[in-house]
Amino acid sequence: MCCTSVSCEDVLHLCVLRGCAASLCSVRTCCTSVSCEDVLHLCVLIDLMALKMCVSCRVQGAQGTTCGIGANRAKGKALDTGRAEAWFTSAVGVFQPSAAMKIAVIGQSLFGQEVYCQLRKEGHEVVGVFTIPDKDGKADPLGLEAEKDGVPVFKFPRWRARGQALPEVVGKYQALGAELNVLPFCSQFIPMEVINAPRHGSIIYHPSLLPRHRGASAINWTLIHGDKKGGFSIFWADDGLDTGDLLLQKECEVLPDDTVSTLYNRFLFPEGIKGMVQAVRLISEGKAPRLRQPEEGATYEGIQKKETARINWDQPAEAIHNWIRGNDKVPGAWTEACGQKLTFFNSTLNTSGLVAEGEAFPIPGAHRPGLVTKAGLILFGNDDKMLLVKNIQLEDGKMIPASQFFKGSASSDLELTEEELATAEAVRSTWMRILPNIPQVEDSTDFFKSGAASVDVVRLVEEVKELCDGLELENEDVYMATTFKDFVQLLVRKLRGEDEEDQCVINYVEKTVKKLTLQMPYQLFIGGEFVDAEGSKTYDTVNPTDGSVICQVSLAQASDVDKAVAAAKEAFENGLWGKINARDRGRLLYRLADLMEQHQEELATIEALDAGAVYTLALKTHVGMSIQTFRYFAGWCDKIQGATIPINQARPNRNLTLTKKEPVGVCGIVIPWNYPLMMLSWKTAACLAAGNTVVIKPAQVTPLTALKFAELTLKAGIPKGVVNIIPGSGSLVGQRLSDHPDVRKIGFTGSTEVGKHIMKSCALSNVKKVSLELGGKSPLIIFADCDLNKAVQMGMSSVFFNKGENCIAAGRLFVEDSIHDQFVQKVVEEVGKMKIGNPLDRDTNHGPQNHEAHLKKLVEYCQRGVKEGATLVCGGNQVPRPGFFFQPTVFTNVEDHMYIAKEESFGPIMIISRFADGDVDTVLSRANATEFGLASGVFTRDINNALYVSDKLQAGTVFVNTYNKTDVAAPFGGFKQSGFGKDLGEAALNEYLRVKTVTFEY
Repeated sequence: MCCTSVSCEDVLHLCVLRGCAASLCSVRTCCTSVSCEDVLHLCVLIDLMALKMCVSCRVQGAQGTTCGIGANRAKGKALDTGRAEAWFTSAVGVFQPSAAMKIAVIGQSLFGQEVYCQLRKEGHEVVGVFTIPDKDGKADPLGLEAEKDGVPVFKFPRWRARGQALPEVVGKYQALGAELNVLPFCSQFIPMEVINAPRHGSIIYHPSLLPRHRGASAINWTLIHGDKKGGFSIFWADDGLDTGDLLLQKECEVLPDDTVSTLYNRFLFPEGIKGMVQAVRLISEGKAPRLRQPEEGATYEGIQKKETARINWDQPAEAIHNWIRGNDKVPGAWTEACGQKLTFFNSTLNTSGLVAEGEAFPIPGAHRPGLVTKAGLILFGNDDKMLLVKNIQLEDGKMIPASQFFKGSASSDLELTEEELATAEAVRSTWMRILPNIPQVEDSTDFFKSGAASVDVVRLVEEVKELCDGLELENEDVYMATTFKDFVQLLVRKLRGEDEEDQCVINYVEKTVKKLTLQMPYQLFIGGEFVDAEGSKTYDTVNPTDGSVICQVSLAQASDVDKAVAAAKEAFENGLWGKINARDRGRLLYRLADLMEQHQEELATIEALDAGAVYTLALKTHVGMSIQTFRYFAGWCDKIQGATIPINQARPNRNLTLTKKEPVGVCGIVIPWNYPLMMLSWKTAACLAAGNTVVIKPAQVTPLTALKFAELTLKAGIPKGVVNIIPGSGSLVGQRLSDHPDVRKIGFTGSTEVGKHIMKSCALSNVKKVSLELGGKSPLIIFADCDLNKAVQMGMSSVFFNKGENCIAAGRLFVEDSIHDQFVQKVVEEVGKMKIGNPLDRDTNHGPQNHEAHLKKLVEYCQRGVKEGATLVCGGNQVPRPGFFFQPTVFTNVEDHMYIAKEESFGPIMIISRFADGDVDTVLSRANATEFGLASGVFTRDINNALYVSDKLQAGTVFVNTYNKTDVAAPFGGFKQSGFGKDLGEAALNEYLRVKTVTFEY
């Protein structure tokens, strides 16, 4: 106690007011006029039970005497609760049970409406509501709510004239017989004849910790002064300006980037409503304190208006930031620059990682010019420190992203789906309800120019949230898009997940192929932008049909990998992707699939150009299955569930244990060159459905469909940073992804040798989760009782599908002796019918191999087969024409010890071996005598034989009387050195999820 003007009893009042148990103890230590028993009895009344133990210990009085309560309690002496009640009555008022009161609510706004509703729920009778007159034909929410309930509503334009209360107004008020006036938010001057009329007086809500920031702009000044603590006060009204005795206060931390809106929405609005209800409850129970406001530390600031909100540039960056946020959104901190009056919003001092580089933004009177950057407008204080402004309001009232100041605010309109058009019409109806004076809401209708006020912003936001199933929408969004058309466009972008302001600039290589103009991005895709690689490094991507260069593609470096991972990490930890509902995530993936379908001809043509895929196959499989995959996993987004687990109870308590499935974080996906888009889709769709973000390394020789896919993710509204694509070498880019400490999962499809290396790197770096789809030597067993024509057809497909560049290709066919020669004859006949040619020709069914190095390996593979004694029936050489074409090849008499019997060709080479009629177990032993186990097959009419063989084959997939029949719903993955983990099906989701166990005790 440092001031004699404040008594210990006042401090005890304050302890009740602020719930501060420690202060109760300190009162006893400084003053003997309040005994330990008084403190303890007060604790009983306000349920500070923990404090009983504190007080009953050795509390020293000011004269050094020791409290004897502990001894009295030890002797079983009962507390004198009557004395406690008497003391409390003298200190804070008459003690009585809670009782319903007749209340007059004087105020306005949604805040007033909520307080009114809560008071009625508490059982109080609201005898009348006094609010402001209708504005532009619109009633205040408080009045509207009261009218619904049949409560008398009065809308006096004024209560006084020439300083005197208007008798007719006072008379109408007094006729209600109110016992308490509650002023939750009131902008009118209420005469003292009304303030003092009720038996319990009047209480007022004020949004600051009084006596600091008295006046009408308290929240603004809390921020302008850079206060670290904010809050609200509820006080007893008197004839001063916010000077009445305090009843209740609550405080909160003021965050560095808080604005008036964020502070109000986070704390002052929800907690203020609770505080008003609590204050009324204390009054009804006779427990409401009256603590005199000290004048020490009191401040009064005038109301903030537009003319007073001009920015003073001759001050530190923090002060400028506080001024901007303290005037955000009303009245708006402004300056004159670039020939017009500009108002700044959404300021932050968090400029870590920002480089002071951009287009100069001269400001008269500023210490130095600002800089317009991709992040926003960088401003400088007179201390040379930076702050960042993200939004600027132009003189005509249009709000734009600060990053777009020199580019203008125009952007291409989104094309709305039928569902989005229906949503737009529902929003139009909402605007009509809020703007009753507007006969029709047109696309050009301006929300604020049509009479909307700040309270209407809140109403619009809440109604749209309800309409759009909890969509993340802020008041600021309404200020950013004031016309109906702009608001709908903004809303749709948010619904699609595309709420970033910057429009991506895409540089294309354009080619016209078969009367179709292709637009192919060629740069790295990082953080939602197409960018050059470090050092502008590039490489040639080659058309395998003729060996010509398609274009130069950016070649990622280690630093580019780091940037991509950082973008993915930021998107995962702080971006919209982790905040949107799972169902909304699914909607975005559905939209991505729709866009892939709209661009399927372009994607298939690029796949034919870049990978040599036959166009018709690319359209059906490479692209078609990619679309199906995204649609399938889009449907899984809101079906990823945990479980409740029965465990032994911690008796006498009980337990609840549940599991949650969570995304693992940043995932690295390394894809092969045989199905560039499909392999990307198999892994990426499951990865994104699970809620992860991803960095994709396409095969260096086939990057173009992956980069086109990146463009489609932007159009679909996938948030920036969720998908990143970085073409480059496996030894550099793939290795850096495997080693990177921020990558939590690697999904890889490729060779067994590289897969082992990746697995080792993942273990040594940070024990990453890994799934591997590696090499194969898939056996296909053909029994004599099969449908021979179908076996030939499917046997051809098992080998020559996609030019043999197929993970599950039948690497070795075992044909039963009695049909061997006939089978070979039919196969050779069918091979002779195959059309080798340009993959873009619609009648071609065998195109070029993917790249030249692979072609040379196939030639060497066949040469080794011939050398070891296998019979080359047909093919075995490069086709004599430009490009990387290889003849469909058939080998027979292949024995188990031969190289071609054991090693994968990954090309159009059929390896045929005989097995003795009826010798099932021997052929199974030969089929399983490999370290690979990706796929397998069997052709037979005998169901028992089919079941037996499928049981015994050691492979992740077994095809019976078919081959290559994969489906997005069926899990796909290998055994043994063909890897582990699954693509496709529900099982694939688990590769990108982690399971968390949570246990409660109650």
